[in-house]
Amino acid sequence: MKIAREWKDYTIIATSDGMKLEDWKGVILLRPDPQVIWQGRDLYSYDNIDAVYHRSEKGGGAWERRKNFPSEWTVSYRDLTFKVKPMGFKHTGLFPEQAVNWDAMSALIKRAAAQDREIKVLNLFAYTGAASVACAKAGAKVTHVDAAKGMVERAGENAKLSGIDSGIRYIVDDCMKFVAREIRRGNKYDAVIMDPPSYGRGPGGEMWKIERDLFAFVENCACLLSDNPLFFLINSYTTGLQPAVLSNILTLALKNFKGSTEAYEVGVATDEGIPLPCGASGLFVGERYADK
Repeated sequence: MKIAREWKDYTIIATSDGMKLEDWKGVILLRPDPQVIWQGRDLYSYDNIDAVYHRSEKGGGAWERRKNFPSEWTVSYRDLTFKVKPMGFKHTGLFPEQAVNWDAMSALIKRAAAQDREIKVLNLFAYTGAASVACAKAGAKVTHVDAAKGMVERAGENAKLSGIDSGIRYIVDDCMKFVAREIRRGNKYDAVIMDPPSYGRGPGGEMWKIERDLFAFVENCACLLSDNPLFFLINSYTTGLQPAVLSNILTLALKNFKGSTEAYEVGVATDEGIPLPCGASGLFVGERYADK
């Protein structure tokens, strides 16, 4: 497991009985986490909770806001700054565990820059753009694609918060349709990032199911890679999709490219001294840029 340990503005205080208690730069949130199947302290008894997310028996849920709870605020990681805004289905607009991948991608982009190479990155299912911001901050030219206009707008806000005025192209579109058009246009990218949902529905009613559609989609994205690609990163929060599955997909779909592939769980360090697992990633790195 790769564990995000370098956060200053984010901490997991405690975990118990399906919930995690978090400190987001002084704002304390209590929200569900399906990985927490163990018992510990009664997290609801913590004195300074600012908001609690309650699940509904009918699906979804809602935030119970306490005290003078802010509607949004910012947190920073290294030289990156992001907006935090609690939304529906328990989300905050940021996944802190992904800091391990932000660091890895930034290092690879800077390594390529040292060889006088400009890197073009395609970020698919790009959400609020933390990965786009990290790559652009490292010097890459990023194309950011997501079907949700509001999330793409938030990505632009995060870029500005991190001092990025250019270098990111924002596209509101269905990712599969966008990739198909880019293949027809003959466009190429040096790196691809994707964070596909478990299930989804396109603007025309198209259904996405990760177990059925991911491999073919990665194969299509491989057609967009330049001759000497820098990296290909897949993130997954789908329960039961093991890191080795992502490794196998990358190995088979990118068989025409030389490089190395690793897959791993991602997690966050906690004040309890245990890591909280938060998903899986698979990372292909081109032969020219792999650690020697």
